[in-house]
Amino acid sequence: MISKVGQIMLYVSNQDEAVTFWTEKVGFSVISDENNGQGMRWIEIAPRQGAETSIVLHNKELVAKMQPELHLGTPSLLFFTEHLDELHSDLSNKNVKVGEIVQMPSGRVFNFADHEENYFAVIEKK
Repeated sequence: MISKVGQIMLYVSNQDEAVTFWTEKVGFSVISDENNGQGMRWIEIAPRQGAETSIVLHNKELVAKMQPELHLGTPSLLFFTEHLDELHSDLSNKNVKVGEIVQMPSGRVFNFADHEENYFAVIEKK
């Protein structure tokens, strides 16, 4: 039986730019940066505070060549924060494209885009 979500694969065009975005703008940490010596590189990132699930950044072009049948679209990710207004302001100040904070039945939420125009959402969970 599945007990938790371990890793989420995120396929990006530029892994170095993706690492910069997630670490410098969103505040994630690099958990590992592996290379098999044959061009395959995967970078595991996660929020800095005790995350159970991490994101692995893969080279979209290389994966597409190796497994053309694989769906490489961006997963729809919803992040949790206890400090929604502070995070929204912080991302805005770092020139990240952010949407307005809106009230949903499940709580206040906003979306943001990475450097490749992939959109993610954040909801306030206290």
